[in-house]
Amino acid sequence: MTSNTPGRHRIQRHKERGHYDPETIHAILDQGKICHVGFHLEGQPFVIPMAYARQGNALILHGAPNSRLLRQLAGGMPACVTVTHLDGLVLARSTFHHSLNFRSVVAFGTARPVLSLEEKQAALVALTEHLAPGRTALARAATDQEAQATQVVRFEIEEASAKIRSGPPLDNPKDVPLDVWAGVVPIHSIEAEPIPAPDLKPELRTCQPGPTAAVKAPVP
Repeated sequence: MTSNTPGRHRIQRHKERGHYDPETIHAILDQGKICHVGFHLEGQPFVIPMAYARQGNALILHGAPNSRLLRQLAGGMPACVTVTHLDGLVLARSTFHHSLNFRSVVAFGTARPVLSLEEKQAALVALTEHLAPGRTALARAATDQEAQATQVVRFEIEEASAKIRSGPPLDNPKDVPLDVWAGVVPIHSIEAEPIPAPDLKPELRTCQPGPTAAVKAPVP
């Protein structure tokens, strides 16, 4: 993760919360489902939420060929990609010291278009597996025509930093005697009970949608 613009990814506030090792950065990326892509076009900043998958030190992004964001990325426009996990509300005895427990990554880099059909198909598989592990063993794969109709780019991470805040509130010592509850309200993202599609065949309504499936969907 190197760049000709050193320092743009360095944590400026609460530097002790900054992490720059690939292991920490990749772990945070691998646990996310949605990133936000920031870019600047014709004097106007944009930030677009997108699904993604990590391949090595790059992020795979995809969408419609007429996507303004993907067209700009494919043309080599520099961008910034962020991923954030909210882990808890940190409630202090004073509102001034309220905070959040979180894990985040800010990554700078440029992208290249994925043009070969083989690489594009592999990228689409990686995206599906990242969002729903095991799903490609059950669902129909994209046809070559569908893959060719999809714009796929590989965002190469040139510089990145992670920032992590954890633990209890940091109250002012003068506030500790106050009769006010203080602590952390944990926040967890969970996958709830799957909701079958309304047009699903009756015999498939109890099948699992992903990696916990014992068998593939029955063949009619």
